[in-house]
Amino acid sequence: MAPAVAEHLSVPSWAGLAYLISGVLFILALRGLSSPTSSRRGNRFGMIGMLIAVVTTLILHGTGLIEIAIAIAIGGAIGFVTAKRIAMTDMPQLVAAFHSLVGMAAVLVAVAAYLNPAAFGILDPATGEILRVSRIEMGLGVAIGAITFSGSVIAFLKLNGNMGGKPIMLPGRHVINIGLLAAILGLVAYFLTDQSPTVFFVITALSFVIGFLLIIPIGGADMPVVVSMLNSYSGWAAAAMGFTLHNSAMIITGALVGSSGAILSYIMCKAMNRSFISVIAGGFGGDTASAGGGSAVDRPWKRGSAEDAAFLMKQAEQVIIVPGYGMAVAQAQHALREMGDLLKKEGVKVKYAIHPVAGRMPGHMNVLLAEANVPYDEVFELEDINGEFAQTDVAFVIGANDVTNPAAKTDKTSPIYGMPVLDVEKAKTVLFIKRSMGGVGYAGVDNDVFYMDNTMMLLADAKKMVDDIVKAIAH
Repeated sequence: MAPAVAEHLSVPSWAGLAYLISGVLFILALRGLSSPTSSRRGNRFGMIGMLIAVVTTLILHGTGLIEIAIAIAIGGAIGFVTAKRIAMTDMPQLVAAFHSLVGMAAVLVAVAAYLNPAAFGILDPATGEILRVSRIEMGLGVAIGAITFSGSVIAFLKLNGNMGGKPIMLPGRHVINIGLLAAILGLVAYFLTDQSPTVFFVITALSFVIGFLLIIPIGGADMPVVVSMLNSYSGWAAAAMGFTLHNSAMIITGALVGSSGAILSYIMCKAMNRSFISVIAGGFGGDTASAGGGSAVDRPWKRGSAEDAAFLMKQAEQVIIVPGYGMAVAQAQHALREMGDLLKKEGVKVKYAIHPVAGRMPGHMNVLLAEANVPYDEVFELEDINGEFAQTDVAFVIGANDVTNPAAKTDKTSPIYGMPVLDVEKAKTVLFIKRSMGGVGYAGVDNDVFYMDNTMMLLADAKKMVDDIVKAIAH
């Protein structure tokens, strides 16, 4: 290895140990985040690990510390203000926005390394060209980063309501995507023999385009998997840039985020009966999506009041509460917990049923319920509670639509067909809180549960309705 490169790659033993400690703390953070009871501890481990990694890197590269400090201060201030102001309902789009920043950071690092390879220690002094192995790292890093950025921007726009939740199907999209992917991989391989700016920036441009094309066909009901998938992409982009920067902490962190995000995406795909390969290819969200959608149907339905709901639940032996995005929008989780506490005082057994994709990102409902101090042992995942609905007196659905829609089991033209759903219709009585009968779920399909004989619709803002039910139960 050339002396200049070897010098750049050499890391003091103390720094290697510090990065190793950071890596262990990141692993402990992921383990802690696997359970609500240990999630706070996991977050602390992750924060400490990142602090060690950042401080170590700053000490190793002691130049430009004033500029770096200014950048950290600006970014930290923006992050702090954003975190304080952001509502929990907007957390999914915030996560998507953060993913886009990670992707763009990877692109900018790759561009900087390409324009000034000597500063990054990736210039071969014998030939005056970028090291061949670094070209591979750089090409893959800029490609994954660009895909992450543009894909995350589209995810943000969909989650934020700036774009519709329905899939946007381009003619021949699979052929286009495969062709673009083949072109990107071919250009990355060609980059080994020709490091001209044209090749590098064409790779970057095509990657931005394919990131856009991969996400627009994905429908609203599948957005939680998209968020998880983009999280994985951002990790792999960071890992690739870690190789370019010769930073082992960045490689470890990126690999952990990338692999954990991929595993979570796979688990969620299994929970939704989706193909993992089709997620990666941007092909799900439905070739049949246009066939099954539409506005609410004019059919007979029954309307109830807060007093009706309170009476039915006070007489019940068991109530299963099914929260959805409507609960998050109304910020009704605290009132919901109060309702549950009152029902338990009346001798009613209360459980919460969480669908894997309820909300807009993985674990969205779990976080909201934890924020309201709902006991962890009352919260159950779909596979653990679905069999209980048939023996349940009341299923109380608050702002959840697609995840309770039986069309997913019967209607092959529906965009949510094949997705496991909560069998709320099997309960003796279904109390369904919804703002109005005019709207449909995020996937754009009506729900037959609204019109069933055992369903009573409670039309109102979710928090106001639950508050009224709490008052009725208390009296």
